[in-house]
Amino acid sequence: MSSPASLPLIAIVGRPNVGKSTLFNRLTGSRAALVSDLPGLTRDRREGTAKLLGNEFRLIDTAGLEEARQGSIADRMRKQTEQAIETADLVLFVIDARVGVTASDSAFAKIARQSGKPVVLVANKAEGRQGDEGILEAFSLGLGAPIAISAEHGEGIGDLAIDIMGALGISMPAPVKKRHRDDPETEQTPAVPAPESQRLIRVAIVGRPNAGKSTLVNALLGEDRMITGPEPGLTRDSVSSELTYKGRPILLFDTAGLRRKAKITETAEKLSASDAIRAIRFAEVVVLLVDAERPFEHQDLTIGHRVAEEGRALVVAVNKWDLVEEKQKTLRELRETVAESLAQVPNVPLVTISARSESGLDQLMSAIIKVHETWNRRISTPRLNRWLEEAMSRHAPPASHGRRIKIRYITQPSTRPPTFVAFCQRADALPQSYVKYLTNSMRDAFDLPGVPIRFSLRKGENPFAKG
Repeated sequence: MSSPASLPLIAIVGRPNVGKSTLFNRLTGSRAALVSDLPGLTRDRREGTAKLLGNEFRLIDTAGLEEARQGSIADRMRKQTEQAIETADLVLFVIDARVGVTASDSAFAKIARQSGKPVVLVANKAEGRQGDEGILEAFSLGLGAPIAISAEHGEGIGDLAIDIMGALGISMPAPVKKRHRDDPETEQTPAVPAPESQRLIRVAIVGRPNAGKSTLVNALLGEDRMITGPEPGLTRDSVSSELTYKGRPILLFDTAGLRRKAKITETAEKLSASDAIRAIRFAEVVVLLVDAERPFEHQDLTIGHRVAEEGRALVVAVNKWDLVEEKQKTLRELRETVAESLAQVPNVPLVTISARSESGLDQLMSAIIKVHETWNRRISTPRLNRWLEEAMSRHAPPASHGRRIKIRYITQPSTRPPTFVAFCQRADALPQSYVKYLTNSMRDAFDLPGVPIRFSLRKGENPFAKG
């Protein structure tokens, strides 16, 4: 193991109360840093060690950057932070996505840029959709594309770890392929740089109790890792397991079965349900496993809606397919149900499998990888604006109070899921029906099936037209 002094040093900086200490605790896996809604709680630099994707780093949690009179406590805190930036190999510049970019953020971003150190821009407190505006504003800091996270809930930490590795020029270790029980012994693969196509995919297996989630995970791993049985509710917490499929590293989460709230009475099961919801938030792709003998009960559809609301890619896997007699008729009915009940995410992949007999697993894994690629797809701004002109020429925006609404520009500020922002002078007057038309047209034009699309309107001219 490397000595602490030889490890890469990462400084977490930003103005007070943006969540630096919470991020420090999250990355170090400790509660060493005090956290509170009270600004300025951290005054001294605090150091710790983090292990991310098999690599160790030293972390510094710094005091909040503030404008202050010379000699004051705040001024001394600022100098401590500036010293941390000077000694760091990498700077994590943290903003509060819910608040957006403030004057202090802009001023201190300049310090980070002028340091000459690699900087990763972190938009914290971005859970749900509360931080969408702040994430968009963060581009103005000139520190590159922001990584949206929630340090408190653990969302986006995997993406942040990958960007940290890239900024420091550290090769990604290739995961060791899990050995099937019948395979011969294999040696570990040495660390090699991982291309984009080999990034780890976080996959959560969710569904009602006794749908076969643990049996599916065991089948994919090729070993009896999870306890299985006919009794519902055997799995109590989210368990992660690694495997490699055709060179692609996968991190699987087997979760507790989600029931309707009215049926959750036991304390342990309440904790399990919240843990499964956290797994959905942490995942990139969610596999909704349904029982072919009792497909798409109310709770299955509720889970599907929850996955879409969280902005995750979705694959529907119909388990116990070997027990179905009228397969063609049943498959047609299932596809119709998915299309009607999950209309906000058209063309969700639907795969039929039997976890017990290990059939259909290749089709399931292929669907996971394909929908993950779609979820990460970025479309260039010129292509988007050519599409916008064509879409408006086919179906012009409606008039409001006798005046035609003109959409002037569209851009994609982020992926995961694909997120688009269009600019027009009268954004509030454009009806949702037209926004839905644009979203559906975009899905067809750029081949974006099975993933949520976030499409919002902002008032104003093209913000990127100048400079």
